[in-house]
Parts: sequence; structure tokens; C-alpha cells
Amino acid sequence: MLRIDDIRQRLREHGALPVHEQRVLRLWSQAKAQDSGKRRPEDFMPRALRDALPALIDALAGLARLRSEHPAADGSARLLVELSDGQTVESVLLPREGLCISSQVGCAVGCVFCMTGRDGLLRQLGSAEIVAQVVLARRLRPVKKVVFMGMGEPAHNLDNVLEAIELLGTAGAIGHKNIVFSTVGDVRVFEALPRGVVKPALALSLHSTRAELRAELLPRAPRITPEELVERGEVYARATGYPIQYQWALLDGINDSEAEVDGIVRLLAGKYAIMNMIPYNSVDGLDFKRPAPERAEAMALALRRRGVLTTLRQSAGQDVDAGCGQLRSRVSPVLLSRGPRACTTSPQ
Repeated sequence: MLRIDDIRQRLREHGALPVHEQRVLRLWSQAKAQDSGKRRPEDFMPRALRDALPALIDALAGLARLRSEHPAADGSARLLVELSDGQTVESVLLPREGLCISSQVGCAVGCVFCMTGRDGLLRQLGSAEIVAQVVLARRLRPVKKVVFMGMGEPAHNLDNVLEAIELLGTAGAIGHKNIVFSTVGDVRVFEALPRGVVKPALALSLHSTRAELRAELLPRAPRITPEELVERGEVYARATGYPIQYQWALLDGINDSEAEVDGIVRLLAGKYAIMNMIPYNSVDGLDFKRPAPERAEAMALALRRRGVLTTLRQSAGQDVDAGCGQLRSRVSPVLLSRGPRACTTSPQ
């Protein structure tokens, strides 16, 4: 597990000064060659650093390699990314120059409708491995927005995720509001994000306004009530100037009732918030189903009419088994033996 601080230390061992570190990290995070720009490395870099740089860049390239790419009709593309130890994670190239990335191999939250969490947490990603997914994607197409909505719960790998966010929002040239931190609601997030140099936008997985149902859907999420989640989100939204994106995986007959509409209005009317409703990606082997399009549209319309800014989104790449974790399951014997799962906790 390689961290950005490890890269900095390696550079210092070869005589790098802070200006050299920043240049190397800037060009790497933006997927540019190290000899890019008007100034040639030999004009200002120490000889020992220049000699060591090719091996370091090769090592960084090995942090995230493209195992397979699965384009979809909507312009998105699912990427199966192989890490240096052979483990795999998933990234998604989104329309309009966006990218969804992973922060863990597996996940400990165990959302009942999510494929990724069925086998638990396998390991954390280092901050350099997180940024490497962006570098890999930028070799394929421009990336101007990064969302932490792939495999894993970012709050459970907070130090590495925050370190990656800081690099992406500075040297990586991603606008701060175009970095989206998605979480089920770990309270540490609300304490740590306001202190960062880069303050990302925040997406909170809500899924139900009923505390008992939300606990059933997210069995190992922190026991924070929907009311407290929204209250904490509102404080962060007002402090940063970015609306909170509330995520709602729309499950037929479970959280698509009129009572939930009333609950959402009660919680979000007048708040600096956007409700993102994502109809579930149905998968063989699970009981959850996607609501009829008419029901989903009626629910979104009812919320809009009652003062809640609502988007009805479709998970990107549904025609290529878009559920997070499905690509990985095809190459993992353990996952394959347990059958297909799906994840729609976020608008990927």
C-alpha cells in the first residue's frame, strides 16, 4: 500500500527539494510526461533525482493497470483496475469528464443490496493507489470531476482518502467542488473534512427516512439517525457553499412509498440539498427490484413539487453489468462461487 508521503520520501532520498516534489507529483497526477513543460529536468533537477526518476515513474505506473474496459451506450465505461499486488478494484469513466473511483478492496459496511460489501473488507488502498486510478483514467480521456463512490467506504480509509483529495485538488487540478466524498454517515467525516486544505463536496447515503429501515439496509453503518445525518450535512453545506447530495437507491416496494416522500420533504425541504434518486440495478439472485419507471418518475415529481430539488438518475453503464463489484466478481474465484451481486449506493 503506497502513500503519497512515501513518494515524497523517495524523491527526497534522491535530493529532491519541495519544488521538485511538487513538479513530479503535478505531472504524474495530471498524466503528463515528466519532461513536459518549458523547463527541461536537466536544467534544474539534481542529477541523482533525474537518474532515479524513470524507475519511480515505472513503479507509479504499476500501481493501477487496466485489466479490462467495458464501454456502455451512455458514454460511460467500466474499468477493472489491477493493483500492484494483483487485487482488483473498479473505476467508472462517467459522461461529461467525470470519474468514479474506489477507496478500498471490498467494503465493511455490508449494504444488503451491494455486491462489494458481501465479502467484507479485503484491504485499504493507499493514497497513491487512489490517485493512480485518476492517472490511469486520464490516459484514456479528460477527467475534471472525481467522485469517491466506487468500491469501499471512504470514511473507513479516511487518512488515505484525504491525502489523495488534497493532491487531486491542488497539483491534480481538480476543482474542489468537483471532488465528491460519498459516505454512509461516519461522524469522523464531519469533523475531518472542514479542516482540510481541499474541502470536497459531500454525498450522504440516505436510502430511507426511517431509522429502523435504514439500519436494515446498511447493517454495519454508524447508528446515526436520518435527522442527525441531515443536520450534520446541512452544517457542512453552509460552511462550504456546496449542496449536500443525498443518495437514494430506489428499491421497489421498500423505500418508494408515499410515507418516504413525506419523510424526505420533512427532512430536506428548505435545506441546501439535492436528492439523487437512483433506481436499483436488478441482479439475478437478489430479491431487490427496480421500481417501474412511472413510479420512480412520480416520486421524483412529487418531491420537486413539494420543494425538494430532486434528480432521477440512472447508474452509468447498466448495459455492461454496472453494479459496483460485478466486474471484479468475474475474476475473483471467491466472489464467483457466491454468485452475482450488485451495488447502486451511488450514481455511477
